[in-house]
Amino acid sequence: MPYVHRVGDWQDSIDANIAAAAAARSAGQTPEELHATDYMVYAYLQTAQDNAAEHLVESATESFARFDPASANSGAGSAAAYFARAAIPARYCLERQAWSDAARLEPLSSPFPYTDAITYFARGLGAAHRKDRAAALSAIDSLERMRDTLGKMKEVYWANQVDIQRQEVSAWLAFVEGDGQGVLTGMRAAAEQEDKTEKSAITPGPLAPARELLAELLLDLNHPLEALKEFETTLKKEPNRFRSLYGAAKAAKLAGDRSTAQIYFRKLLTVAQPADEPERPEMAEARVGVQPK
Repeated sequence: MPYVHRVGDWQDSIDANIAAAAAARSAGQTPEELHATDYMVYAYLQTAQDNAAEHLVESATESFARFDPASANSGAGSAAAYFARAAIPARYCLERQAWSDAARLEPLSSPFPYTDAITYFARGLGAAHRKDRAAALSAIDSLERMRDTLGKMKEVYWANQVDIQRQEVSAWLAFVEGDGQGVLTGMRAAAEQEDKTEKSAITPGPLAPARELLAELLLDLNHPLEALKEFETTLKKEPNRFRSLYGAAKAAKLAGDRSTAQIYFRKLLTVAQPADEPERPEMAEARVGVQPK
C-alpha cells in the first residue's frame, strides 16, 4: 500500500485503502480505518475526484465519533486517529486551494501537538491567501507554541515538521504583504529543511510540499523558469501530484516552452482521467494547452 502511493499510482492506492478501511471498520479498529481514509482522500484529490474526497471528509467525522482513546482495541493508536481527523479536512481545502474554507477550519484538541498543528497550518495558509494578517499571525503564533512544546517533549522530528509549517505560513504572509525577498528566503529555508526529513508512515505526504509552495510563489513573482525547476524537483519526491503537474505545465507555458507545457498538461489529464464533472479549472486549461496551434 505505501509503495503504490509513493510512486503516484493513485488508483491502486485508492483500491488498497478502500479494502484496508473496510477491514479495519469490521474489526472495530477505528484509528486504522481513519488512517486508510486519509490515504484515500489524498489519492482522490490527486485525481481530482473531489466528490469522493468530500464524502470521506464527512465519513471521517462520523468514524472519529466512534473512536475511544481508552479502548484496548485501538489499532494503530490514538495518534493515527487524531492525525487523520485533522489532516483529512485540511487536505480537502488545501489541495483545492479553497482558502476561505481552510481559514475556517475548527481545531480539535488532542494529546498530540503535531496533529493539532495541522489545522493551524491550514488556517494560516488560508488566512494569508485571504490577506487576513491578524488570523495568519495567530496561526503562526500557535505553530510556534506547538513547536516549542514538542521540543520540550523531545519530539524532535515533529517539532521540525511543525517548524516547517510555521515557516511556510510566514512566507506566504510576507508575500501578500509585499516582501518579495523575505518570502523566497523563508520558503527556501522551509523547502531545504523538508528535504532533509523523511516522511512519517502516519501520513501519505505533506499537507502542502514546501518546494511546491516555493514554486507557486516563484510563479506569482513572475519567475517561471525557476518555478518549473522547483515543480520538477517536487515531482521527483512526490510523483503525480496534481498541483505540481499543473504548476510545471503553467510555468513552462509562461516561460515560452510550449512542448514542455504540453508534456505536463498531458500528464495531468492522464493522472486525473477519472476526475469529476464539472472539471477543475486547471483541467480545462490543460485541455486547451494540449491542442495543436
